[in-house]
Amino acid sequence: MKTQYYTSSSLDGFLATEDDSLDWLFPLGDINETSYPAFFEHVGAIAMGSSTYEWIVRNAQAVSEQTGSAWPYLQPTWVFTSRQLPVIAGANVSFVNGDVASAHAQMRAAAAGRNVWIMGGGDLAGQFHDAGLLDEIIVTIGSVTLGKGKPLFPRRVLSPALTLMSVSQMGPGFAELTYRVTSTPA
Repeated sequence: MKTQYYTSSSLDGFLATEDDSLDWLFPLGDINETSYPAFFEHVGAIAMGSSTYEWIVRNAQAVSEQTGSAWPYLQPTWVFTSRQLPVIAGANVSFVNGDVASAHAQMRAAAAGRNVWIMGGGDLAGQFHDAGLLDEIIVTIGSVTLGKGKPLFPRRVLSPALTLMSVSQMGPGFAELTYRVTSTPA
């Protein structure tokens, strides 16, 4: 069982534009030609930030057209937010506020031996890292630059460094890097 931050980023290190758009990402390739389907088979619980959740809410029709449902996940999901957010019908979502460590224990129990996916955003993944709860970072780097936007991982991780475990090309538009988090932060 691992806690994994699996995401996509622009070449210059941004998850999304300043207004949380992912429009840059979709023209780069077919998700079924990436590691996502194999990764997702092992996910038992999901953690996401409020911006990621709100993106799904704003794009519910497009999500539904792609997946058959406005909420495409069967796994229990914890949305970290300090605000009241709309509930998506049929979604198994818990809204939580505060320290990630207390919710992480619940996520691990719900995952029942499968992995916990830190879906986004970068600051949420950083909070799991800060708490010593992040095992891996898997990032698919897209062949675009955004210049500015929402950062991939707004933390300084210098020593000990992350350990690069693998590098893979995913079609003409992506390179995937997998890092093991090698230490528990103080």
